[in-house]
Formats: sequence, C-alpha cells, structure tokens
Amino acid sequence: MTVSRRSFLGALGVAGAATAAPKNVQAWQSKAPPDPYGCLVDLTRCVGCRKCEQACNEVNKLPEPKVRFDDLTVLDAKRRPDHDTFTIVNRYYSGKLDDRDKPVPTFVKIQCMHCQDPACVSACITGALTKKENGAVHYDVAKCIGCRYCMAACPFEIPAYEYYDPITPRVRKCTFCYERIEKEGGKPGCASICPVEAITFGRRSDLLRLAHQRIDSDPAKYVNHVYGEKEVGGTSWLYVSGVEFNRVGFQDLPEEPMPKVSETIQHSLFSYLWSPLALFGVLGAVMGYTSRKGSKEDGHES
Repeated sequence: MTVSRRSFLGALGVAGAATAAPKNVQAWQSKAPPDPYGCLVDLTRCVGCRKCEQACNEVNKLPEPKVRFDDLTVLDAKRRPDHDTFTIVNRYYSGKLDDRDKPVPTFVKIQCMHCQDPACVSACITGALTKKENGAVHYDVAKCIGCRYCMAACPFEIPAYEYYDPITPRVRKCTFCYERIEKEGGKPGCASICPVEAITFGRRSDLLRLAHQRIDSDPAKYVNHVYGEKEVGGTSWLYVSGVEFNRVGFQDLPEEPMPKVSETIQHSLFSYLWSPLALFGVLGAVMGYTSRKGSKEDGHES
C-alpha cells in the first residue's frame, strides 16, 4: 500500500473535520428507580454489637469468621468487607468526649451502598451487574467474565474478588438480601436483627424524611447531613451521625453520578459510526505512509 504525503494529510483533515463536526449527542439520563427500598443507619444508636455481621453471615451462608461475632476485640483494627464478609462494623474515636471526659466511640457499619446510578453497573461490560427496582445492585454470576471493572469503578471500593479460586472466581459484595425483599417481602438480615434499631428499612423517600426529622428535632445531637442523599447521585443506604462523616471513615464524594461523565464520553465517541471509521482511516493512512517511507529508506541503504 502506497500513500502520498498529500493523501495522508488529507485523511487527517477528514478525520479532524469529522471529529469537530457538531453532533446531536443524546444527553445522559439517570437509570435510577423512582423510589427503591433502602436502609437508614443512625450512627448515634449503633453500639458495635456485630449482630448485623452475624445475620449477614447466616442469611448469605458465608463461611464462619476467624474471630467469633461476640468477640469485640476485632474492633481494635479497621476492616473492610471482602469476598467472605459482606458487611463489617468499625469503631472510630473522633475526639468527642462524654461527661467524664472519656472518648466516645462511633461505630460505623460498612457494606455495598447500592447506589442509585451505580458506577459498577455502568462499568460492567456483560450486564452481570444490574440495578433492580427494589434498590438492590444485583450480581449475576452466569454473566460475569471476571474483568473486575466493577472493582475499579466503585467509589466506595466495595466489590471483592475470589482470587483464591482459579476455576470459578466470583465478584462478591452485599446482596441487599435481594431474595428476601423481592420474593419474601422481608427485610435485609442486618436490618431485621439490630437490637437497638440503628438500621431502619423502608422506601428511600420515607427514610430521607425520617432522617431529616431526626436532624431537625435534635440539631445538637446530629450533624446537618444525610450521607447518601446526594453523594454520587444518591445511594440506597443512608446515614445520620453525631460527628462529621469525614472523621469516621466516610469519603467526600461529588454529587453527580459517576456514570454521567463516563457514559456521556462513551456515547459521544461511539454512538455514531463516524468516530471508529475516522479512527481506522487515520490509522490506515499512518501505516501506509510509514510503510512507504520505510521501503524508500531500505532502498537508499541498499
């Protein structure tokens, strides 16, 4: 294949014009269900008993933990959910003191946040992860190819991979007790067992009203922030707290859903045929030009 310098520059010009040409790119639209189920966690009520961990373990038939659920020494070290542990409780000391000047602990339950517009769902190239109408981000192991894009995309760093299993590894995370909610009309295991009612299950709109009622009725007790109401477009798990969230392990995240930027870019580039054609045209021209140039140089050397 021989391409003249004029043809090469012409191809670049065509590609550049196509790239610069205005297109009616479809605006990104949220795929969040209108009013899914969710859970409100009140950190001022949690006592760190780990009953939620035990219930999660039993409902999801997970392996027995190395440290018994009634052994609270596990709270001495920070933990993360993993492939065999879908929810954990951590203890934080934020500097708050009681009447006797003793540090007051804040206990934080961590699990998949089941985002309204999940980044993991957007990143999954096979549809193994989907956002369900009941609020759950559901995982279909039959569709998973183990690419782990969901792990890279999650702003909360929740999905875990079964690296120890070389044959049939899975991505693992909190299921939001999907089967219990969808087919049995029940609650997630953790919400049904909490002895101090630190976890409230219900429709997201009702939970937001309840959260703001608690804050408004006792502003000295709560910070004026419902975590998960707006973070990354909103989540099905919501939190109220007596201390600032960034002091007890929560990340400061933008309000816009993560997929809004990534999907807009993808749609702009690949929803029309001109983009890949222009790209391949440029690459072909470059290959032809360099091939011809290399042949000439070989001829001079000979």
